[in-house]
Amino acid sequence: MFTLTPEEKTALELSLRVALWATVASLPPGLLIAMVLSRGKFWGKSILNGIVFLPLVLPPVVTGYLLLLLFGQHGPLGAFLADNFGIVFAFRWTGAALACAVMGFPLLVRALQLSIDAIDRGLEDAAGTLGASPGWVFVTVTLPLILPGIIAGTILSFARAMGEFGATITFVSNIPGETQTLPTAIYTFTQVPGGEFAAFRLTAIAVVVSMSALLASEAIGGIVGHRIGVEA
Repeated sequence: MFTLTPEEKTALELSLRVALWATVASLPPGLLIAMVLSRGKFWGKSILNGIVFLPLVLPPVVTGYLLLLLFGQHGPLGAFLADNFGIVFAFRWTGAALACAVMGFPLLVRALQLSIDAIDRGLEDAAGTLGASPGWVFVTVTLPLILPGIIAGTILSFARAMGEFGATITFVSNIPGETQTLPTAIYTFTQVPGGEFAAFRLTAIAVVVSMSALLASEAIGGIVGHRIGVEA
C-alpha cells in the first residue's frame, strides 16, 4: 500500500533535504532576531517585528511572488548573488529551501522569543557580577535556559517547511526532481487521472511526519526543560 514509486521517493527525499537546510539556515538569524526583539529597545522595533511575522498573515502565494521579484534571475538580490557568487535560487531546490525558510521563520522566532522572555534576568546578572563576560553569560546561562525553545522552534520550523506549498510553487515552480516537494507532488497527483492513490500515500506520509514533529517537539522540549530545571 505504501510502496513508493521512484518519483514519489524523489519528492519525499527532496522535501526532507529542503526542510533540513531551511531549518539549519534559519536558526542563527532566528536566534539573533529573537534576542533583538526580546531585549532590544530601539526605534523601529515594531516595524522589525511586523516584517518578521508578516509571512504568517500574508497569503503564501504573495510571499512566493515577492521572493521571485527579489531573488529571481532579474531581481536585485537574485542577479547580484548569481553574478558575484554563482548562487541561484529561482527554479532550483535552493529556492525551495529559501521559501520554506521564510515561511517557517516566524514560528522559530516566536518560540525563541518566548523562551528568552521567560528567563530570570537575575541569573544572568549574577553571572555578570562574578566576572563573566556578556558572551560567556550567553553561552553558559542564557543558551541552556532557552534550549527547550530552540528545540521546539526548530522542530516546528522543520514541520512548516515540510508542508510549504504556496510560496514554493510560486517561486520555484513544480519541477520533478528539482523543485517538486511533497506538497507539490500531492497537488500534481490530484490533477492527473488515476493519481488519487499516489496522492493519498504521500498525504499519509505528510501527516505522519508532521504529527511526529509536533510530538517530538513537546517531548524533547519537556525532557530538556526538566533536566535544566525549567518548565518547557
